Amino acid sequence: MGISGSNGKGVAGHFGRQMRRDRLAHGWSMTELANRSKINPAHLGRIESGLRPPTVRVADALDKVFTERRGWYLQWLDDIRTAPEVPATFRSWGDYEDQSATLRLWTPLIVNGLFQTEDYTRALIAIFGVTGEAAAARLGARVERQRRVLGRCRVSYVLDQSALYRLVGSPEIMTAQLRHLIDVAARPNVVLQVMPEVAHVAVEAGYALADDAVWSEHIVSGGVYTDPEIVASVATRHDNLRGECLKVSESLALIERLAEQWTGGNQPTHQVTAASASR
Repeated sequence: MGISGSNGKGVAGHFGRQMRRDRLAHGWSMTELANRSKINPAHLGRIESGLRPPTVRVADALDKVFTERRGWYLQWLDDIRTAPEVPATFRSWGDYEDQSATLRLWTPLIVNGLFQTEDYTRALIAIFGVTGEAAAARLGARVERQRRVLGRCRVSYVLDQSALYRLVGSPEIMTAQLRHLIDVAARPNVVLQVMPEVAHVAVEAGYALADDAVWSEHIVSGGVYTDPEIVASVATRHDNLRGECLKVSESLALIERLAEQWTGGNQPTHQVTAASASR
């Protein structure tokens, strides 16, 4: 199942149903929404029916019209484009994330999107060949999500140590990214710990865990899962993962030491242990 749907089914149908709910909540006809969004009413109708996939232009226009959704449409499009195949039970992760008091994160290999600088995000987007309007939309949606989530949720973030050594963009971008991690970790609602490069069952996939749902993805698929047993099992996995992590103080000392090594165009060529980072 791809991004498009038929007869209101599939993941494009989810976008259309949300669009319809918002339109009717305002008491607007399709013509009035078209006038406000500057999008052809017939085209909007097909998107609302799930017969056409949404575009960046449409998502951006709807975000400007439905400001109470706080950038949901572009965020949805950004999320769905990174996972071209999504289970039929898919519901926008943003819906769960926005209602959750806590968020637990694990992303192997790279820095999680909620903790990325704009330059780091921009470099990752470029790797996938996304440019122009689509790239700008992805970046804007990610920045908005950071503002929305980090300003409200209690966040437990397990950072893969390998991400601290992996060059993304340039050494200058890596230096700024590691400094940014230290700054965000200083927030009272954020707990950041580094997971050493050791074997663990969690390395097979990343996840984001809200109060009653989990988002997980791999190279060809991703989706939201709400079965209580699945949510509980991922919560247990996160607790076990944290048990293997460096302490918070050790984690921040390690990040600080590696930020110094990235400074000046250098690239760390060996692992820095927590003990050496604290010296």
